[in-house]
Amino acid sequence: MSHSQSDTLLSVRELTVRFGGVLALDGVSFDVRRGEVFTLIGPNGAGKTTVFNLISRIYPPTGGEILWLGEPLTRMPPHAIAAQGIARTFQNIELFEQATVLQNLLIGHHTHRAAGFWADLLFTPAARRSALAARRKAEEMIELLDLQAHRDALVAGLPYGVRKVVELARALCSGPRLLLLDEPSSGLNVEETEDMAWWIRDIRSELGITVLMVEHDMSLVSRVSDRVLAMNQGQVLAQGTPAEVQAHPGVIEAYLGTVDDVASLRRAA
Repeated sequence: MSHSQSDTLLSVRELTVRFGGVLALDGVSFDVRRGEVFTLIGPNGAGKTTVFNLISRIYPPTGGEILWLGEPLTRMPPHAIAAQGIARTFQNIELFEQATVLQNLLIGHHTHRAAGFWADLLFTPAARRSALAARRKAEEMIELLDLQAHRDALVAGLPYGVRKVVELARALCSGPRLLLLDEPSSGLNVEETEDMAWWIRDIRSELGITVLMVEHDMSLVSRVSDRVLAMNQGQVLAQGTPAEVQAHPGVIEAYLGTVDDVASLRRAA
């Protein structure tokens, strides 16, 4: 099945990064198509989160390029990334602890507000419309992700699993076209991981958002991913459907270092 250029949201070309003398990424290339869940897998230190940090413009690549809708992302300032329609969650949850769930979600919408500083200060009609839109979006995400019971609770008092969902909801409040999920199942129990799988599917099917994910849990990867890219030591090992990638000899060998990963790989295959 052939795919046209118009299908491609994000295009990574020969991405290379050096930290001092260490080659962290070595010529990594892949495309993310509209409406798919595309997952990066690989052992610790493979370079997966480095790819996310480059897309988020946390640091620049040493070589290669990242294209967003055909335009070079690497020329955009970091603060412009959210406005482009790219949102991200982090391995270590980054929320405002002393704010409520609803307040955290309203902050997530802040990146897309139409009103400026003076409009906010004077609470003009444009600022009022923006505030109402933010509130509507936050309530939609609370509904979608079953957060009603925690709506007015302080984040600091919430269980870890719920906080992961709040962070996901906040990223969605910015109205992204592409959602970067960094280890969404990390620290979750089996039941919470099951819920996360449902929500990732809903985000794609109900909200029409494309997902680029880094994930260790191979059963989750198999359940939600359309395509998978396996990495090791900064290089691409294999790319294809979850079943194709998991059967690849190089991928199996890369995972042999950790018994748990190999076991989950076999269970998921």
